[in-house]
Amino acid sequence: MLDDMNIVGLHHVQLAMPVGGEAKARAFYEGLLGISHVAKPPHLAARGGCWFEDGVVRVHLGVETEFVPARKAHPALQVSGLADLVDRLSAALVSITQDDSLAGFDRVYVDDPFGNRLELLEPVAPRPGGSS
Repeated sequence: MLDDMNIVGLHHVQLAMPVGGEAKARAFYEGLLGISHVAKPPHLAARGGCWFEDGVVRVHLGVETEFVPARKAHPALQVSGLADLVDRLSAALVSITQDDSLAGFDRVYVDDPFGNRLELLEPVAPRPGGSS
């Protein structure tokens, strides 16, 4: 019965990357986004790829031999300090696509080094008078 079953959270998001992309992944996810690199369990490390985790934020990258980036499907990462993060990414020559079509959020889209689409969004405080 479904009454006995509940989905209680999202454990991690996995994206694909090409063979040998671990250094680029670390430079982007840890170096630019600030998500800590963590060691994969030994039995999974042999497959390549890498994991990035900070608290409840978990982004795993797995190796695909016939890699194709996710262009439409994407994780949305909620951030604080979006403007500063955009500045840091721009300085690293990461392409930023602005998007303001989601009420209550400032947001942008970026591509990781492999072309996977990521949404970065930050809630905006309601403006006086009730409009956002």
